Parts: sequence; C-alpha cells; structure tokens
Amino acid sequence: MLSINLKPIVAAAVVTFMCGAGSAIASDRLADLLTELQTAEPSAAVAIAKEIRLEWEKSGSAAADLLLKRGRDAAETGDFEDAIEHFTALVDHAPDFAEGRVARARAYVEVGLFGPAVADLEQALELNPQHFEAINGLGVILEMIDRPVEAYEAYLLVMAIHPTHPVVTEALQRLEIRAKGQKL
Repeated sequence: MLSINLKPIVAAAVVTFMCGAGSAIASDRLADLLTELQTAEPSAAVAIAKEIRLEWEKSGSAAADLLLKRGRDAAETGDFEDAIEHFTALVDHAPDFAEGRVARARAYVEVGLFGPAVADLEQALELNPQHFEAINGLGVILEMIDRPVEAYEAYLLVMAIHPTHPVVTEALQRLEIRAKGQKL
C-alpha cells in the first residue's frame, strides 16, 4: 500500500517557496519568470509556464539532455519501460536535475508504479520546490488512488505558484465537494 504524508511535503515546499530559498532557482531568469507567473493573465501565463518548463529542462550536460530526449521519445511511442530505463540513467548521471525525476515519475505512473513515482516527485520537490508540475503530479497520483483531500491540498499548492494553471483549476473544481464537504 502506498503511504504518503503530504502535509510535510506541502509545508516544506510552501516554506521554501515563501522564503525564496533553495537551489531550484538557479537563474535570475527563472526567478523572474516565476514572479511574472504569479500575476499573469491566463493567456500570458501559458507562455510564461512554457518558458519556465524550458528553463527546467536545461541540465547543463549534453549527456543528460540526450537521456532526457531519449526517455521522452520512448514515452511518446508508449514504450514506458524503455523510457524508465533512460530516465533512470539520467537520474543516475544527474541526481540533482529535478526534471529527470519528474519525467521518470510520469513514466512510472503510466505503468502503475505509484510508489516509485511519488518518491521521484518528492525528490524533485526537494531539488526544486517551485516545480508546479511535480506538485501537480502528486495531486494526480493522489486523486488516482482516491485520496481527494490530499490531492486537493497538492493542487492548492500548485495554485500558489501558478494561479491560473488550467488543469489544476479544473481539478480543484472537480474535487472541492469531496475534499471540503458540502455546505448545508
């Protein structure tokens, strides 16, 4: 059985996010983009989020970039076992590259390995607490294993970073009654 206690993860990510600490913001550009995302209109936020993702994909290593590409190519063709092998090689090669762990977590979810996926997402968030897609991934997994309250909490954390995230906005609406209960 998958055991996850989201409260410490959420608390650590919020503290790190609110304090602006952590190795996640390696560049002024990324910090500026994350700040812009906070107040951007939904249409502009889509473009800003795309730029943030591009910044996250910069590993600084040609070998890591190649492994990320190969893993994603394998995932696109539905070969998730091969994708996991490439992403595992990437994580081994560049253990401090959060994007490798997030990518592997996605592949793990595709083959039903939720425990390893959660472990990767937790590690990614230790490396990059502002990685709203990693937090979203936790929310998705928690929703899949029927833990709506924790999924809702994860999605709220995404909204603290990316207030107009369209998928998360929809998820919050979908889960609100299950997570908060119905008002009488």
